[in-house]
Amino acid sequence: MHLTPREHERLLLAAGADLARRRLARGARLGAPEAVALVCDEICELAWDGLPYDEVVARAREVLRPDQLVDGVPAAVPSLQVEALFPHGTVLVHVDAPFGPPPADGPGAVRVADGPVELAPGRERATAVLRNTGDLPIWVSSHVPLDRLNPALQVRVAAPEGRYRLDVPAGTAVRVDAGAEREVAVVRIGGTG
Repeated sequence: MHLTPREHERLLLAAGADLARRRLARGARLGAPEAVALVCDEICELAWDGLPYDEVVARAREVLRPDQLVDGVPAAVPSLQVEALFPHGTVLVHVDAPFGPPPADGPGAVRVADGPVELAPGRERATAVLRNTGDLPIWVSSHVPLDRLNPALQVRVAAPEGRYRLDVPAGTAVRVDAGAEREVAVVRIGGTG
């Protein structure tokens, strides 16, 4: 059987999720790999069934309880992402704290400095206009180069030549409705050079 990389990944997720379900059925706790596989599998199935993005994210956080996980999993997996096929197309689904917030001072805890954090420091910034000429909404995720977007999305960048992406935090996305135009902030990929 010949599988595309995406089909191969989807089958690996399903196999990992099956392992997770078997372990849960006998009362065993899950480690990070099988817990992630189970949540990602559920996300893909909910998307396939046509649930709205926000509902998919909310339900993904309810798949597993902290007491079903090996200690340290919530800290080891502060977020997860999976490309899921919705009826309108493939969307990157990002879920923060899929297993609940990690303990503030436990293993893998993240301590952040006070004050704002600059994203992509030193990189050239500009604005772009995204125009959706298609019949369905199009989501543009944080790190997709603007020259690799859905062909139904026309892009005009008000900046010098170069490759750009959205200037938004990792794992987030911008929606451009069918027939709509949206101005967005963009940042040069790979710095100023």
